[in-house]
Amino acid sequence: MSAGDKIKAAADKVKGEVKEAVGKITDDDKLVAEGKADQAKGHLKDAAEDVKDTFKK
Repeated sequence: MSAGDKIKAAADKVKGEVKEAVGKITDDDKLVAEGKADQAKGHLKDAAEDVKDTFKK
């Protein structure tokens, strides 16, 4: 996994965590859902890169 890809995946996770937290504080279910979706997107990017790395070896 390249450093840029790691940073992008981590950024999605952090952005999602922040959105989810703000959504919980403001009682905004839509924002909570968006946050969870962003976190899932970050985890999927990590998984995809892990698969790429596995096949490169």
